[in-house]
Amino acid sequence: MKITNSAFPEGGNIPSKFTCDGSDTSPPLQITGVPSEAKSLVLIADDPDAPGGLFTHWLVWNIPPQTNSIPEGAAPKGVQGTNDFGKSGYGGPCPPIGRHRYFFKLYALDAVLPNLGQLSKTKLEASMKPHVIARAELIGAYQKRR
Repeated sequence: MKITNSAFPEGGNIPSKFTCDGSDTSPPLQITGVPSEAKSLVLIADDPDAPGGLFTHWLVWNIPPQTNSIPEGAAPKGVQGTNDFGKSGYGGPCPPIGRHRYFFKLYALDAVLPNLGQLSKTKLEASMKPHVIARAELIGAYQKRR
């Protein structure tokens, strides 16, 4: 399984339009190679370089497994969780200092998760853990303008 995008190279710089310096729009994502036995997908975008520890920018679960793209500025069908900005949906990179890495992680599950209400990333990961059958990752980086 793979997650790619047309906005920035793997490991490269995320354009400012997808950050707090721009329009804070989610980047376009392409998904390929989802296992045929997958019943749902989970998308988690986070920043491991945040000063206070891992910072979650986007949580979406119960995405239909036939999803092969997420257009720029759009959310996939599924359940949107609350990010660490305290909002539902995508919150773009906005590092307070330095260059941070941003991980867009995609998981294929052998189940659709039950309605668990608004989940934290920790609770989502715990509920999906026994169901993960494939995983993919896309990494970008961003340093805030001064």
